[in-house]
Amino acid sequence: MRRGRGTVKQLFFVVVGVVIGFAVAHRLARTTGGARFFDDVTARTKAFTAAVADGYRSREAELRTDA
Repeated sequence: MRRGRGTVKQLFFVVVGVVIGFAVAHRLARTTGGARFFDDVTARTKAFTAAVADGYRSREAELRTDA
């Protein structure tokens, strides 16, 4: 029984941490510097996901021509 309580306690602290993180990020995004920071993060994330998608499409095309 003791093991289950620890898991619930850990889950509780993870949820509290996520909620606090969202609250801080929301307040930070209201500032000029915070908005710039999140714009930069968004741009980098989009560039990364585009590169992954391009690599996936390229590899898929290679596999289709080899088959």
